[in-house]
Amino acid sequence: MKRKDVLILVINPGSTSTKAAVFRNDDLVVSSIIRHAPEDFAGAASLIDQKKARMRLIEEMLEKNGIKQKEFDAVVGRGGLLKPIPSGTYAVGPKMLEDLSTGFASNHASSLGGIIAYEIGTSFQIPAFVVDPVVVDELQPVARISGIPEAPRRSIFHALNAKAVARRHAQKLGDEYEKFNFVVSHMGGGISVGAHRHGMVIDVNDALYGEGPFSPERCGGITFEKVVRMCFSREYTEKEMMAFALKNGGMKAYIGTNDLMAAEEKIKGGDERAALVVEAMAYQTAKEIGAMAAVLHYNVDSILLTGGLAKSTSFTDSIKSMVGKIAPVAVYPGEDEMLALALGALRVLKGEDSAAVYS
Repeated sequence: MKRKDVLILVINPGSTSTKAAVFRNDDLVVSSIIRHAPEDFAGAASLIDQKKARMRLIEEMLEKNGIKQKEFDAVVGRGGLLKPIPSGTYAVGPKMLEDLSTGFASNHASSLGGIIAYEIGTSFQIPAFVVDPVVVDELQPVARISGIPEAPRRSIFHALNAKAVARRHAQKLGDEYEKFNFVVSHMGGGISVGAHRHGMVIDVNDALYGEGPFSPERCGGITFEKVVRMCFSREYTEKEMMAFALKNGGMKAYIGTNDLMAAEEKIKGGDERAALVVEAMAYQTAKEIGAMAAVLHYNVDSILLTGGLAKSTSFTDSIKSMVGKIAPVAVYPGEDEMLALALGALRVLKGEDSAAVYS
């Protein structure tokens, strides 16, 4: 008997916008990017306090498109900075809700995805999920050793898109994701490069806090001695130092922009410094790909380049020129996080996978 179509609401909050989409199975029905003005959050003392305002705007979007919330079979939100967990689709429950609402996680807009999904799911008695949050952790034990026992290496990366692209490419190759070895580089505001061995990301750079290649906004791995001296120079506050790592480092620190297209316009205008910095960003990314290929003992079926920077042919060509002899390189420009979230929920609804329990 053919299973009925399922309707899935997908929610992906950002700091200044909320993406919302409706899928019927894996087909997009409607999609919207809700831009937030400061007055939308008047009276909200914290990020979590923005929940009601964002939910109201989502409801208005659905009403405008003639979609009733009671028609949904499931709701899925972007996962936030939870504790390290294996890859998968997770049911949002009280423990996850508590962790999303408190501590460090509560300062990240992505945490609102699970929180809003839980509210809607509870209200309409439908399951609420998150899929492959950034804290997916499948590191092999040897990859956790850092050189300082008090600071073990950790897994924070673009798990949602990296896993989705890997699954998509495996389908193109005619088999399941778990049958292949891939090196996947997601290149956006941060750059993460992971070694995917038979469906597990056994090593990856911490793309949030400065490990691996520098990116349009993040400093990447830099000499420890320099950081220590800057920290104790009294010229910088803790907040300023964290900003170098998270949003004011990398390409932005060198040439004043975090936009690769703007950087390429500078290059076209003869800006040699911009040309060198962009070349260095591709160079460092290629180096990290080579390192992850070594993790896989150079048994690599494909190298996959994805994320916003992958829209630049010149940037991806620079990387290909360095790593093309390791394995075939495929480019998946941009990211389709909304579809990836919907597919994670759909696998559970169709019985192809089971919802994991966060505890």
